[in-house]
Amino acid sequence: MTEPLFAGLVGQGQATGLLLAALEQQRLAPAYLFCGADGVGRSIAARRFLEGVIAGPGGSASVRRRLQEGNHPDLLWVEPTYSEKGQLVPASQAAAAGISRKAPPQLRLEQVRAVAQFLGRRPVEASRCLVVIEAVEAMAEGAANALLKTLEEPGDGLLILLSAAPDRLLSTIRSRCQSIPFSRLTPEQLKQVLAEQPEQPQGSDPPELVELAAGSPGALLEQRQQWQALPEGLAQRCADLVGEAQRSVSPVEALSLARDLCEALEVEQQLWLLDWWQLRLWRQRIDPAQQHRLETLRRQLRAYVQPRLAWEVALLELSGAVEG
Repeated sequence: MTEPLFAGLVGQGQATGLLLAALEQQRLAPAYLFCGADGVGRSIAARRFLEGVIAGPGGSASVRRRLQEGNHPDLLWVEPTYSEKGQLVPASQAAAAGISRKAPPQLRLEQVRAVAQFLGRRPVEASRCLVVIEAVEAMAEGAANALLKTLEEPGDGLLILLSAAPDRLLSTIRSRCQSIPFSRLTPEQLKQVLAEQPEQPQGSDPPELVELAAGSPGALLEQRQQWQALPEGLAQRCADLVGEAQRSVSPVEALSLARDLCEALEVEQQLWLLDWWQLRLWRQRIDPAQQHRLETLRRQLRAYVQPRLAWEVALLELSGAVEG
């Protein structure tokens, strides 16, 4: 017996109610925009909704399995990519492929063109071709304009856009999609979802990780991975530089920390560590000027300033070794 279509999707009653109503009434829009924070269930909901589109509101265990495994011939799942030696590497495969992640991944024009081609072909098994695009806000202008053209001429296909920042999309793209809102989870719902995970870490999470997750189970799992990937003692060395545990740090120690941060961490990981550090300082109500200096460092890293130089100057100023 197949379990209910949206079983296990916690805290998203409004979204699942809208999607079930569309399936039961057979009133499907050509395009949907699933809006909400990363890690709250948008991807799961997209697969379950497409299961309902293919098999009906009652669902199908075999269709669910094939959609989950990514081997249904009528589904194209698109995610931002890195460009490496002329090849596009999906963001989910970048770490395993050893791709340098100095710049964030993007949805590219050629990917959007491939979406249009996929939607224009005849479906193999389902009644229509189905496309899901993750992080749709991560598009350059050319890709966004191409997507708008596809939305203006959708044909018989069905397109689902997933976005954690819908305000960054063209208003004309948003207006051509039915919006489905996804909510952040309450602390109780967050615990419920995490309790069902097969592997739980020993001990409690650092409080900053729970706050950074902001009601997103997926985000908390990612926060844990980021925390566990840090070289031992590196976060504590940052805390010793500025914070309740602050001690006298020599210029040599500050420069050594900058070197170790840049040698051990990709820029994306450095930005994550800044998130953790700033939240830790905010919880301790440390001097706002230090927060502002870390925010300046964040802008520099995002602007592709040479990371080690940016860290060296910031840490020397934060440690008091030089005047800011």
